Amino acid sequence: MTNDRAWVATRKGLFELRRRDGGWRIERSSFLGEPVSMLLPPRADGRMLAALKLGHFGVKVHRSGDAGATWTEVATPAYPEQPPEAAGVPWKLVQVWTLQAVGGTVWAGTLPGGLFRSDDFGGSWQLVRSLWDRPERAEWMGGGYDVPGIHSICVHPADADELLVGISCGGAWTTRDGGASWMSSAGGMRADFMPPEQAGNPNIQDPHCIVRCAAVPQVLWCQHHCGIWRSTDSGQSWDEITTAPVSKFGFTVAVDPQDPDTAWFVPAIADQTRVPVDGALVVNRTRDGGRTFETLRAGLPQTHAYDLMYRHALDVAADGRSLLMGSTTGGLWASDDAGDHWRTVSLNLPMIHAVRFG
Repeated sequence: MTNDRAWVATRKGLFELRRRDGGWRIERSSFLGEPVSMLLPPRADGRMLAALKLGHFGVKVHRSGDAGATWTEVATPAYPEQPPEAAGVPWKLVQVWTLQAVGGTVWAGTLPGGLFRSDDFGGSWQLVRSLWDRPERAEWMGGGYDVPGIHSICVHPADADELLVGISCGGAWTTRDGGASWMSSAGGMRADFMPPEQAGNPNIQDPHCIVRCAAVPQVLWCQHHCGIWRSTDSGQSWDEITTAPVSKFGFTVAVDPQDPDTAWFVPAIADQTRVPVDGALVVNRTRDGGRTFETLRAGLPQTHAYDLMYRHALDVAADGRSLLMGSTTGGLWASDDAGDHWRTVSLNLPMIHAVRFG
């Protein structure tokens, strides 16, 4: 992952950014006017993917072989025919919510809660039936959407067979054999919106976003609907972080690729309101594993700011200092010093679904 190129997926297109002379500039757009729900940044060979949600025309996936200069439509994840006895959530693709790659495999997390695998970079997709067919899936429910969805895929950088997925609302699940089998991995999380006797049920948790530290992959951070959690044992157990100021609610989290103790969160007012507290956009950062936090404001709007960050709208580059953050109201901010100071890149973009360094 480089520090001088980035992509912004928005409600009306995909925008490529370059950093020049100390600032970020939009240099190219693709799919202008079309909703881009997620992208997979280019690999060393220039291949990348973009997922579109085109309403009446359905979900589409496009592939580029030249880092976004040109695009070709490829296969779209597709569910098998739903058997008559399978009641509940329709087996129909609503959205590709996340894309991740490790080795020669690309993983796609979708609404309504299916995980798909591609071994030919989007040329074909296979539903991971071992997760889809688990009886616990009948208990999953929508968290913001009408159907459950897989929004986080935390690949293990040194073991292509291990990954953890986060599901709203279905908790977290881990495989260590490439998807052949799965184990629930949300123990310790708590859902305050459920009756007390169900609050600790790992299968109904709503983790808004889960990320893994690349250098210390057993450490994961989670921004949950009801707070912040951290795992130091690859998701086998989670400890609640109660020290974050401003608000424990938010959607996104980023972790330093080299330092498992450093993570960033964007707090907001929970549930129906979903705007920054007191109209001031801030970022919370911890550098000691959640024991203490700093609230970072320099360069961010502090009055009448109503910018909400979606799950994938905050990213940190490989250097651990370059950050990008985009809002539902089209604001895009950048930091070159780990969040101490922020600069406005644009206030006029469409609604931002995701930002990714290249």
